Amino acid sequence: MSEAVRANIREVDYLSGQLLVASPRLVDPNFVRTVVVLLNHDGQGAMGVVINRPSEMPVADYLPEWVDRLAPPDVVFYGGPVEQTVAIGLRESFETGVNTTPVQGLGMVDLGEDQEDLAEGRVRVFAGYAGWGPGQLEEEIEEESWITAPAFARDVFSPVPGDLWAAVLSRQGGQIALLASMPLDPELN
Repeated sequence: MSEAVRANIREVDYLSGQLLVASPRLVDPNFVRTVVVLLNHDGQGAMGVVINRPSEMPVADYLPEWVDRLAPPDVVFYGGPVEQTVAIGLRESFETGVNTTPVQGLGMVDLGEDQEDLAEGRVRVFAGYAGWGPGQLEEEIEEESWITAPAFARDVFSPVPGDLWAAVLSRQGGQIALLASMPLDPELN
């Protein structure tokens, strides 16, 4: 069977609802030691937000009406290098429907709507997002730039986002868990 035929009949596994954990091989400063929750992945590309990079910008400075709903820390998170002037809101939600995500217990929130209309649940605000064109993410995974892992809503709302990279790697077990203790610069070891 030719390679072209094999490629055409191969089932494509899309990763919406998974975490991408930056491997130590990934040296792009936008993504070093990041954890990205993939909100969409299909034949057109992929989109997600970095969930472990809080900024120092208080959400209250931009969206004061949401302060009471924020998961600590109550700052804007760096969601990724694409369209950093766009705010994306994620919230705890066990509803199904138009504002859900592929991660159980996680929903989207329109930050421009009246929060009184929303069900209870903590909210986190992200500036920008991470995006990949068709086939780009698959290539980066094949190059071992990313490690995939199951996503949980609790990851998005971690009260200690700076520890999330190591925590997600550790819970994978085996050789992957060993990466969690790897220093940023292995030559210093």
